Amino acid sequence: MAYHSFLLEPISCHAWNKDRSQLAICPNNHEVHIYKKDGAKWNKIHELKEHNGQVTGIDWAPESNRIVTCGTDRNAYVWTLKSNVWKPTLVILRINRAARCVKWSPKENKFAVGSGSRVISICYFEQENDWWVCKHIKKPIRSTVLSLDWHPNNVLLAAGSCDFKYSAPPGCDLHHREQPGGRGKFTGRPETLNLLLSCQGALVQSLLLAFLQGHDCYPVLFTYDGNQGALSFGGKLDIHKQNSQRGLTARERFQNLDKKASSDTNSAILDSLHKNSISQISVIAGGKAKCSQFCTTGMDGGLSIWNIKQIR
Repeated sequence: MAYHSFLLEPISCHAWNKDRSQLAICPNNHEVHIYKKDGAKWNKIHELKEHNGQVTGIDWAPESNRIVTCGTDRNAYVWTLKSNVWKPTLVILRINRAARCVKWSPKENKFAVGSGSRVISICYFEQENDWWVCKHIKKPIRSTVLSLDWHPNNVLLAAGSCDFKYSAPPGCDLHHREQPGGRGKFTGRPETLNLLLSCQGALVQSLLLAFLQGHDCYPVLFTYDGNQGALSFGGKLDIHKQNSQRGLTARERFQNLDKKASSDTNSAILDSLHKNSISQISVIAGGKAKCSQFCTTGMDGGLSIWNIKQIR
C-alpha cells in the first residue's frame, strides 16, 4: 500500500489518464486540478475552471484523451487538450438537480451522467449540429444515482442509487435497439457506493469483486457467488499494524477526562490509512475482470494505492 497526501482540503472525486502518469482530482470545490507524477512527487500542471458549482464527477477517456466533468451546477463539460491547454465544451444535461457521477462508454462515443433528478443522462455528440445532446433514462430509477458503470457492449449500464438498489437500464444508442435491464437490491445503509464491476453476457451476471466504501475510512471487500446469486462479506482491506502504547500518567488521564470526557485515547486515534471517509475508488491495473491494483481518495485529502495480492 502507498499513501500520498495531496491537499489539506478533501478530494471529492478523481480520474486517471491512460498510462496512470497523470491524475485529475477535485479539491472539494468548482475546480479540477491535474497532477503529473515525477518520481515520487506529484506536480500540478493544469487547473480546469469552468463549473459554477462543486465538481462531483470526473472521468478520463483513455483513447481519445478527453475529460468529462459534472457538478452541482447541473452541467457537464467535455475537456479537450489543444496546444497544452484544456478547452471546455458545455453539455446541457436538462436536469433540475445536481449531477452526481459521470462515466464514459467503452467506445468513448458517449457518456452517462447520474443525478439527483432520478434520471440518467446519456450524452452523445451530433456531428451535423456540432454539439453534445442528451437523452434521459427514467425508469426504473427511484432515487439519486450515485454510481455508474458501462457493460462492454457499449449499450447496457449498471447504476447504483441511494434507495438500496442497483439497476441495469439500457443505455440510449442510435445504432442499437434497447435491451431489457435488470434490477437488484442491497441491504444496509444508503451510503455512497463505488462498484468495480466485471460484466459478462447480455446483463451484469458476474460481480467478481466489489470494493465498497460508505462513510468509513477503509475499503471493504465483497465477493459474488454466481451459483447462489448472493454477495458475501469478505472483510476489511485496510490491514494495519498495532502500535504499542505506553501507559498514561495520572495527569494525562485527568487531561483526557477534561477535554474528551474519557480517559481512553484509543477511540480518538484512527488506525486506518485514510483518516476520513473514502470518496471514490478506481481500478489502476488489471482491468475490472482481473483487478490487481486499485486506488482510493478520501476526504482527508489523501490518495492510497492498494495491491490486491498483498491485502487479500
